[in-house]
Amino acid sequence: MSKNITELAKEIPGLSINASFADLVEAFRVVAKEHKKELEEIVISEKAETYPTRKQACEILGIDEATAWRWDKKKYLPAIRIGGKVRYRMSDIKKILDGGKKALQNQ
Repeated sequence: MSKNITELAKEIPGLSINASFADLVEAFRVVAKEHKKELEEIVISEKAETYPTRKQACEILGIDEATAWRWDKKKYLPAIRIGGKVRYRMSDIKKILDGGKKALQNQ
């Protein structure tokens, strides 16, 4: 079983190793590539719009379904109908959580 350098550093913090300059450059390339991939996934997940169900939206906001229905009628939290199902934009839910009523009225 082989271990990567991160695992070794955690297990043996005082371990000294000898490496060539080419090995160090390659190691930095691998780390940079992995870090770039992680950052891209974060950016994509932050920008991707999701559409939770009414039940999910109510759980996130801590409200009941009657309140969600009223908020839809007042356009405070507008519902979307997708294939006959009621959904909400996660971005609208986040605006309510971040700033309340003013956040949606300032759109």
